[in-house]
Amino acid sequence: MIVLGIESSCDETGLAVYDTERGLLADVLHSQVALHGEYGGVVPELASRDHVRYLLPLTEQVLTKAGITKSELDGVAYTAGPGLMGALMVGACTGRAMAMALGIPAVAVHHMEGHLLAPMLEEAVPEFPFVALLVSGGHTLLAEVKGIGQYELLGESLDDAAGEAFDKTAKMLGLGYPGGPILARLAEQGEAGAYRFPRPMCDRPGLDFSFSGLKTFSLNTWQKETEQGNKNEQTQANICRAFEDAVVDTLVIKSRRAIQQVGAKTLVIAGGVGANLSLRKSLNTMMQKEGGQLFYPRIEFCTDNGAMIAYAGALRLLGGETEPLAINVRARWPMSELDAVVN
Repeated sequence: MIVLGIESSCDETGLAVYDTERGLLADVLHSQVALHGEYGGVVPELASRDHVRYLLPLTEQVLTKAGITKSELDGVAYTAGPGLMGALMVGACTGRAMAMALGIPAVAVHHMEGHLLAPMLEEAVPEFPFVALLVSGGHTLLAEVKGIGQYELLGESLDDAAGEAFDKTAKMLGLGYPGGPILARLAEQGEAGAYRFPRPMCDRPGLDFSFSGLKTFSLNTWQKETEQGNKNEQTQANICRAFEDAVVDTLVIKSRRAIQQVGAKTLVIAGGVGANLSLRKSLNTMMQKEGGQLFYPRIEFCTDNGAMIAYAGALRLLGGETEPLAINVRARWPMSELDAVVN
């Protein structure tokens, strides 16, 4: 089965072609970073318009790159949520219309399920069951994964997601947009132990997260150093290092609790923050000590992309799932509401 995947949930237009027999045939991506940079964050209306502008040209591009024509497609998968409503509608309307015109089935894909399954696109893949740590700009959660569509939420962020906290902290420090990657790069120049930031909610039982307080702690530290005449790049780097260390330690502590709680030996990390090298290294060290193994997708498949949507959609299409002509997208969509897939 050859499936076209469409990702348009936020500020990246991703297209991919996945063949259930040959694997990933092609993927292309258009980022809107330059478009939103002058505003310091994503402007939903501009995001939707940019998806309209690029989606069809990218569709032609990815089909050419894959060496196939539209008539060879067996299905279309599109992100139906969670995300920005306008952006989701662009991809959903295009994908559903294309499927109807070609007389092939379409399937709506959950954005976070796409991220969760992204490691399956690699040569070495995790086996069910496992624990998944999903960390992105909009979500931070731990889930026990027993199969496709069989997800039990173990814990989640009660306020800001980890990626959101990275971006907001970077903005407070005047680092520009997109802030998270800039903060992480600057943290590499920071002195370990220069500051000690709290590890939120790690002094109590449970697997929930809270990162909003770290933003305030970072800002207060920066303002205090500024008042004392220590406003310089090294101080900035030290604060970034302390912030990143606090987030990473918190994610590692909660992940360790999760795998011990369910008795798992496999941990999957996915989502934009999953590209953070410090986090990957710390989680890998933790899993080795626990006698387990860590899996994650390649860097380009950590952020939003069409490949993960094409893959997740292919699995659901193989399981017999299809969408009616009515288009339904959701800004919020709990993973617990997904149906299990039996292939």
